[in-house]
Amino acid sequence: MHEWLAMKSRSAFVAALALACTLGACSARYDWREVRGANAAFSVLLPDKPSTQTRTVDLSGMAVSMTMTAAQVDGIVFAVGTAQLASDAAAQSALPWVKKALLNNIHASVSEDKIVSIGKLTGNEVEARGTQSLHGRVVPVRLVVRLLARDRQIYQVLVIGEEKAIPADAIDMFMSSFKLN
Repeated sequence: MHEWLAMKSRSAFVAALALACTLGACSARYDWREVRGANAAFSVLLPDKPSTQTRTVDLSGMAVSMTMTAAQVDGIVFAVGTAQLASDAAAQSALPWVKKALLNNIHASVSEDKIVSIGKLTGNEVEARGTQSLHGRVVPVRLVVRLLARDRQIYQVLVIGEEKAIPADAIDMFMSSFKLN
């Protein structure tokens, strides 16, 4: 009987440990909340109170207003960028330029580039490693971004931060929560 209780206790401990590890992305430093796009029909979970800014960006000679909704936790940025282009074709052709600009910003090399599906929509998910100047020093950074186009709208769903500081479960939580409405 004593051995059975000891085994049950160990099983309970292992189960509790696994649950704690699974819920790591829900720790106190990540206060996940659902956010809806201001200028585009999406929803996503962000790990802190977001801010939204719109600015003009150059996409291969096209001046485009891009709205970024982002939250930052421990130097890790979780963001959704959206922009509306003149046509469906323009939105599709802009995605490679968005990818190139993101990679150039961090002097990155792509470590993974794959096709992903979100509902009926297909896009690219890119993982890259590069460098960025943070607080006066150059540090290795990791970028994970999904690039999508629906109708005239483009979406960039990204996580970027110091390479070793980004928890995989936080990336998974953020990326899997992105939905087009």
